[in-house]
Amino acid sequence: MPSPSLLATPWVDLDRDAWSRLSASTPLPLTATDVQRLRALGDPIDLAEVDTVYRPLSRLLDLHVGAVRALHAATGTFLREDVTRTPFVIGVAGSVAVGKSTTARLLRELMARWPATPRVELVTTDGFLHPNAELTRRGLMERKGFPESYDRRALVRFVSRVKAGEPEVEAPVYDHLTYDIVPGRWNVVRRPDVLIVEGLNVLQPSRRGAAGGVAVSDFFDFSIYVHAEEADVRQWYLDRFLALRRTAFARPESYFRRYAALSDDEALDRAGAIWDSINAPNLRRNIAPTRDRATLVLTKGYDHRVEHVRLRKL
Repeated sequence: MPSPSLLATPWVDLDRDAWSRLSASTPLPLTATDVQRLRALGDPIDLAEVDTVYRPLSRLLDLHVGAVRALHAATGTFLREDVTRTPFVIGVAGSVAVGKSTTARLLRELMARWPATPRVELVTTDGFLHPNAELTRRGLMERKGFPESYDRRALVRFVSRVKAGEPEVEAPVYDHLTYDIVPGRWNVVRRPDVLIVEGLNVLQPSRRGAAGGVAVSDFFDFSIYVHAEEADVRQWYLDRFLALRRTAFARPESYFRRYAALSDDEALDRAGAIWDSINAPNLRRNIAPTRDRATLVLTKGYDHRVEHVRLRKL
């Protein structure tokens, strides 16, 4: 018999096959064309992967939405109050290039097809980065993506207002091509059934004195961390950099236009230097330590396929 200490774990660990079997009767409403449209550059995810991993996850999330609504209704009955229906908020975290954007977009599409959650909004925390001019003023351009490069108070205000059921809440727009906030442009969120918040550092706890001691993760009903070995993520980042050099970087308005003319070897050297000096330290110090705060961890192998799922017990 295993010792009690080995049994006392807050997690349920499932391999790929065991996870896939949990929702055998759940329909898959997406097509291969949908998946191709939603996947990020460099992410080879296909319909079979969505069927195996994200179909069960969407079913689990649908069950959580129903349970949270029932709990809110019960609380309202106890307090003899009319409880306003509030959005179910999901946080999606992970490293640069690990595939969290694809995960968030797939969940938005899948959850919008469940009858209880037809209105699903996705907001990335990139829009809450300080503008480049402000980052330059603060000496933070080389730390873009680190926690201090975000307007965390504005992010907390945004999510709290959505969670409170306000009719319309605006989020700033970030342009990855110009690598900056777009002045005067906003994404408007209008009372969604589900709000997905995707970003590098969304699972960080509050820091003393920051945003009144409240973190954006305090508003999450469910959170997901996308994990892979650092060596694999580094290679995915290098591959993506080469692909961008041939596409987006070549556009005249691109912030990274100067990289378009590099040879393959020069581009790999530059991408490796960026990873080693910025992305790797951010991952090790700020992102990876938040993994165990997630409700669910998706662990990917070298080929991007999810090999293991860890779910926190309630």
